[in-house]
Amino acid sequence: MLDVSQIPTPCYVCEEALLERNLKILDRVQKRSGAKILLALKGFAMWSTFDLVGEYLAGTSASGLHEACLGREEMGKEVHTYSPAFKEEEIEQIARLSDHLVFNSPDQVRRFLPQARRANPKLSSGIRVNPEFSSAPVDLYNPCAPYSRLGTTIANFDPAILKELDGLHFHALCEQNVDALEGVLKAFEERFGEYIPQMKWINFGGGHHITRKDYDVERLIEVIRDFRARHGGITVYLEPGEAVGWQTGPLVASVLDIVHNGVDIAILDVSAEAHMPDTLAMPYRAEVRGAGEPGEKPYTYRLGGNTCLAGDIMGDYSFDEPLNIGDKLLFEDQIHYTMVKSTTFNGVQHPAIALWTKSDELKIVRRFGYEDFKNRLS
Repeated sequence: MLDVSQIPTPCYVCEEALLERNLKILDRVQKRSGAKILLALKGFAMWSTFDLVGEYLAGTSASGLHEACLGREEMGKEVHTYSPAFKEEEIEQIARLSDHLVFNSPDQVRRFLPQARRANPKLSSGIRVNPEFSSAPVDLYNPCAPYSRLGTTIANFDPAILKELDGLHFHALCEQNVDALEGVLKAFEERFGEYIPQMKWINFGGGHHITRKDYDVERLIEVIRDFRARHGGITVYLEPGEAVGWQTGPLVASVLDIVHNGVDIAILDVSAEAHMPDTLAMPYRAEVRGAGEPGEKPYTYRLGGNTCLAGDIMGDYSFDEPLNIGDKLLFEDQIHYTMVKSTTFNGVQHPAIALWTKSDELKIVRRFGYEDFKNRLS
């Protein structure tokens, strides 16, 4: 069990046992459905855990050169790379690193596939399509929103390129259950179904919240099996990121000061802007362990970050006891997306990265200092 007294702050702590719990759920989906599941590095890229992740998942999905490098170097299993647009000076290196290369448009296929194949003759190639259907709750995270740049619509699709391709890829979900996938699959098959017999694989993308408690895992297995049966046992890939890191650990902070200006305000050594950016961009209210809604418990505080940004506020929370300087607070579920989006804005201390092992030991994986801040600049 996590011993908060051992944790320096600020610090992201991934709990190894919780990560493995998620991986076992994903592996059950693989084994029973016949699908292959990849770790989407855009959502979870804590490569110190990749030995464990690689025991269960088929590989990684990357969004460009640097993620492809990370997947190849640190996990060494399948690497699937997709980008909204590739650059000529990077395409050969990306191709050598990748097992699958997915293009965003017919023009990118025509422009870069010959060059990529010369660099890696074994490369499997595909194109991302837009099924023009999504129930994603927020347009900011909706790949199929009107005027989306992500994927090719049927109106802009060129069947002539299919003779050069092995697969079709779509991504239309965001933190959703299997019923949303069923809606997307229906639209995908209506628009692109005639081309599936020519393909070796179909990639269902990410956004599948498979490890969330209320996710219908059994239904997902059925949906994948039914799809594969309809299409001659075709290989299916899924590439969740958030589902891998979901509920695997907190961001631990300390109270630095308490001030009053109409409300009690606790200033912490973490920042919403720098260390939990999705709480402002999404936006959403991160849960704090043991805390309640404002006024629910006797003592309510506004929690704020230690930057100069006026809006660097986590929100208002209530507690059973008054907060004191030096108290530690745990912001729940801050391992997925949070770490990959964090910054050194304002020069504030970037949280350390730690692993709480299955043997209940704290392992500090990385500490950050001045040189990390300086070297991002020039």
